[in-house]
Amino acid sequence: MKKEDVIFKISLSGMFIALGLVLPFLTGQIPEFGNMLCPMHIPVLICGFICGWKYGLIVGFVIPLLRSLIFYMPPLYPGAIAMAFELATYGLIVGLFYELFNKLHKRGLFTNYITLIIAMIGGRIVWGLVRFILSMIDGTFNFTFDIFLSGAFITAWPGIILQLILIPILIIALDKIGVLNKKRR
Repeated sequence: MKKEDVIFKISLSGMFIALGLVLPFLTGQIPEFGNMLCPMHIPVLICGFICGWKYGLIVGFVIPLLRSLIFYMPPLYPGAIAMAFELATYGLIVGLFYELFNKLHKRGLFTNYITLIIAMIGGRIVWGLVRFILSMIDGTFNFTFDIFLSGAFITAWPGIILQLILIPILIIALDKIGVLNKKRR
């Protein structure tokens, strides 16, 4: 990989981390709104598309932990820890599948949706597993399948819809203006 590509991806990753720290302020730091709109998810997913799986994974893992340490939201345990694994999974899966589709010369809105949906499901499953493990470690055993469904899908449906509308179209637009071509030089 060229030095310029690495610098480009590191710079973008820093911007995505900054966005992940700032976007939750749009929900007014109110956990219920944040849980519904999932503002930290958006920059991680976009980073995975643009910068690749390595950067998406790192950005996804860093944002919730850093945000918790700086702004105390989400609470570090168990929220930010579980979210770190969830968002890291988003960045990883999006980057891997987008790269795979590019190698197969299958690019476009449909493959962006497939990539995004697989990542969103995978990340939510990882979040549920981590939350379950954390509840076993602290001895509460209070993370049930109903809580998983509520937190991963029922409460988060507005954010899921927002991500499904915004991100694939944004990736197509960035590809058309050449931002994503920089990655493939």
